[in-house]
Amino acid sequence: MRALKEFPVIETERLILSQLQEEDIPFVTEYLQDKIFSDLTSNIPYPYTREHAEFWLEMSRKSFEDNTGYTFAVRNKEGNILGAIGLHDRDDDKAELGYWMGKPFWNKGYITEAASALIDFGFKELQLNKIYATYFLHNPASGRIMEKIGMEKEALLKQHLKKDNGYFDVQMYSVLKNT
Repeated sequence: MRALKEFPVIETERLILSQLQEEDIPFVTEYLQDKIFSDLTSNIPYPYTREHAEFWLEMSRKSFEDNTGYTFAVRNKEGNILGAIGLHDRDDDKAELGYWMGKPFWNKGYITEAASALIDFGFKELQLNKIYATYFLHNPASGRIMEKIGMEKEALLKQHLKKDNGYFDVQMYSVLKNT
């Protein structure tokens, strides 16, 4: 993953993708209170506390400093955080795409818009060759987002993730730079 000196700001038609800030913590904490986020993702705990949000913000900053990932706040044009999206390096010029969106902002196409911009950023700015994402089978809406942004179904990874003492199958999608 190519290193950037400053954290980028990416603007789309309706959104601004920018670095997470301290003032985002209360909103992140509030948005992720709903158990559905824990149920639909591999790494969001329930209950979600301010300490979780603070740790996540610190981890996000460290991954940028270490050149292992970019976690963007997804904001509206007024600068209010709606969710988050990131690309995290998995070596060999590939990165994993991950995202979540606050429940009041679901079904508005925001993640599709942000993810399209992030894929473009990953290939052009970070010189990635492959971007991939996975989702729990009980979250088919995430798979539809992956298809909308040009990813193709690659593999069903059996019992790939452990969460709450259970093992879950995940579907993997990917997109290559030169396709």
